[in-house]
Amino acid sequence: MTEGTITPEIQIQQLQDSLATETDRLQKLFAAYETQEKDLVDARAEIEVLEKEIIDREIDKESLESIISQKEVRVRELEMKATKASKRVEHLEPELDKMEEKYSREKDRLGKVFGIAEELDNDLRLAVTEMKSRDDWYVAHMQIFEDLNKAIKDRYEMIERAVETERKSQHMSRAFNDRMEEMVQARSDEKATQEAEVEATTEATASIEVVEAVSEEEAAPEEEAAPEEEAAPEEDESTDGAPAASWGDGEDPWSGQ
Repeated sequence: MTEGTITPEIQIQQLQDSLATETDRLQKLFAAYETQEKDLVDARAEIEVLEKEIIDREIDKESLESIISQKEVRVRELEMKATKASKRVEHLEPELDKMEEKYSREKDRLGKVFGIAEELDNDLRLAVTEMKSRDDWYVAHMQIFEDLNKAIKDRYEMIERAVETERKSQHMSRAFNDRMEEMVQARSDEKATQEAEVEATTEATASIEVVEAVSEEEAAPEEEAAPEEEAAPEEDESTDGAPAASWGDGEDPWSGQ
């Protein structure tokens, strides 16, 4: 067919047919694309879900492995402890026998102690009963004991007052005796001093009388033989010594102390 024979209507018809064909093909391709895109989205979503499941399973796997390792460690520790416990039991079996023997002895001893405790409890109950009877008796006779206690207290107070009075009396007696001794000693010293003064005065008076007698002898020698005049100086001497005689004859109020 030549170009001169194809009319424009035919070309338009052909082009329309081609356009319809291509449109139909494109629609089918688009529908297929949409279907594939939807499948791709679903596949991606499924892939994400599977990836999450894989991650969760990996986490679970690691957790299980950690738990298993911990259990293995724990099992080894328990096996070690069990081994040590078995060895310890082997070593402690003799001690266990000894402890059982001690337990038997302690059980017997505690049985005896329990028997003694029961006896003591019975004695305690009896003692409580007796003490209650005693307390009742004391309450019934309390006034008598109070009066007796008051009388004993008054007696001790009287004894204490008597002892205190006697102590004060002895103290005053010692003070009085000390004072009297001091006064007697002072009087004795004063008496000795006065006697010494009297002796000194007597000696001075005697020397004066001797001097007067010598003067009289020189003035009147004839009077030396007269006994009466010789006696005069002696009277004077006794007169001069009268204070000593009168002091000696005087009653000393402190000499009898």
